[in-house]
Amino acid sequence: MNILNRYYQPKDAKDAMRYIEKLFNRYRNEPLTQELLAYHQKLISQIATNIIPVAKQEHNQQRIKAAQEMETIMQQWIRAKLMGQPFNGRMHHFQFEPDNQRIKFKRHHVKVKGNSNLRSSRH
Repeated sequence: MNILNRYYQPKDAKDAMRYIEKLFNRYRNEPLTQELLAYHQKLISQIATNIIPVAKQEHNQQRIKAAQEMETIMQQWIRAKLMGQPFNGRMHHFQFEPDNQRIKFKRHHVKVKGNSNLRSSRH
């Protein structure tokens, strides 16, 4: 196996930002440990040292601003976790989104006689 294929190689700054956002949302509610804090700070340094310079090379001001906002949100996560407070939200499109802001849709299952007709229509 080639060692270059082992690690994730983003195509551009936006791809890398999406990947970091996905990773952050995966561990945002976990209890703070020394390993998690080191990993989180590593991701913040990746944004500052790799993503922002690439976004500047792409001459994309919106992406630079989004990366800086992302870095700020991740630093706020550290402050909240160190004070023992929960982080009530997630990162969505590189911005903070509170948990209570998401729209929840209710689903109504219609059961019809049979095993596999959970969502069949009633005509």
